[in-house]
Amino acid sequence: MRTRIAIGLALFVLALVPALSGVAFAQRTTYDYQRQQDFSTVKTFSFKSVPVPTTGSAETTTYDGPLMDERTKAAIARQLESRGLRRDDDNPDVVVSSRRTFKTEYTVYGGYGWGGGYGWGGWGPYGGYRYSGYPYGWGGWYDPGPSYVDERIRGTLTIDVENPATGAVVWRGIGSRHVHESSKPSSRDKRVNEEVADIFKHFPPVAR
Repeated sequence: MRTRIAIGLALFVLALVPALSGVAFAQRTTYDYQRQQDFSTVKTFSFKSVPVPTTGSAETTTYDGPLMDERTKAAIARQLESRGLRRDDDNPDVVVSSRRTFKTEYTVYGGYGWGGGYGWGGWGPYGGYRYSGYPYGWGGWYDPGPSYVDERIRGTLTIDVENPATGAVVWRGIGSRHVHESSKPSSRDKRVNEEVADIFKHFPPVAR
């Protein structure tokens, strides 16, 4: 009987992990734009000259700095060119800038400890899982043991499209996701392309 319970719990955990992973690593995006801007007249773009970080803390050195700036610009250029824009550094209709910010998030998890017998039930009055159903009639609960803290870095990429004459932002896209601090350069290339493409899903914007 204990073997059956252990197998059931293992299957439950295996089913839960992919769902949690999807939530953890999915990118959150949002955007806004200037209603007066006629985006049908935007045919050319350039990149705004802004200082690029050359140093960072232990949390940001792998996902910030000149190398990441180059990757981000290349990904942005691909998205704009795929929409019919071309780069013109002499007389652009819009200028584009990007910046990354980082923050550390902490999640506290409880330990593991089961009490009572067996059988599926519902969540108990103290937040523990009650395992009390037919045919075994178990009335125990989940008893959290020692807790531990999961520390992750969340990075936010902000992309601004500006009027070069006035400096006014005509479109802004933002994407936020957890950072893979130890990812390989090839993986980083892929992730940057994915995050930029996701942010540009709403460019040019459709008036609503």
